[in-house]
Amino acid sequence: MKIEIISQKRNNLLGREEVTFKISHEGEGTPPRLKVREAMANTLGVDLERVYIRRLETKTGTMVTLGEANIYDSAENAVKVEPKHIILRNRPKEKGGEGE
Repeated sequence: MKIEIISQKRNNLLGREEVTFKISHEGEGTPPRLKVREAMANTLGVDLERVYIRRLETKTGTMVTLGEANIYDSAENAVKVEPKHIILRNRPKEKGGEGE
C-alpha cells in the first residue's frame, strides 16, 4: 500500500489540516479504514488519535483508492469537531458486543 498526498490545506477555524490522498494497493483489495488511518499517521508524522479518515472510494476496476482525511491539532479538538459517526468508523470494532 502506497499513499500519495494530492492536496493539503489548513482550516484554522476548526484547527485541522484537510488532506486529499490517493492509495495504490496492487494485489490487494481495498485497505481497511484503520490500516489507512495508521498509514496516514505514519506518513504525516502525527499521533494516530489526531487522524480521522472521512471518505474512501475505490475506483471501479482499478487498484486505486481516493480518500479524504482530517488531521487535527489535538485529539480533544477532534472529538469536539468530528461527527459521531465518523469517530465510530475510525475506531476498532469491539469484540463481544452486539452484532457479533
